[in-house]
Amino acid sequence: MNPSEIPATPPRMVRVANAAMALCLAVMASSVFINVVLRYGFGSGVAASEELSRLLFVWMVFIGATAAYPMGEHMAFTSLLLGLRDKPRAMATMALLIRLLVLLGCGFLAWGAWQQVVVGMGSKSVVLGYPTALLPLPAFLCALAIGVMALWEIVCNKTLDLGNSVEVE
Repeated sequence: MNPSEIPATPPRMVRVANAAMALCLAVMASSVFINVVLRYGFGSGVAASEELSRLLFVWMVFIGATAAYPMGEHMAFTSLLLGLRDKPRAMATMALLIRLLVLLGCGFLAWGAWQQVVVGMGSKSVVLGYPTALLPLPAFLCALAIGVMALWEIVCNKTLDLGNSVEVE
């Protein structure tokens, strides 16, 4: 992406995702810090700390993955496509193939995550008592969101951004 193409302020959804990830990280860090101080300083601890940190970490990862997709921040082997840069028809075909594979991957992830959500609806976490369906739910939502974005890119016939070609991946 050229510096002139970078928006001055990030889109609203990116700001919301960044705020959600920051909140998850802040709660996780605080929870773990308090637990460490209580365990080593006073010989007791907060049992919910580990469970809460695990849940928030999973949500944070999938929120980040969803927010990274539209910005082209996921790992890409752009060096394999550099030879097609001067061949627009081949590049368009490759873009379609890549997005179809993204849709396929999202379909697999959504299907597996949904099965885990259904299984988790009937059980509760040991300490906090939240439905264990909350652990695979962000994977399902992430797969849906990225799948919709990839489908939209197919419908709009969006070209692949090879702006980060300086970095060989």
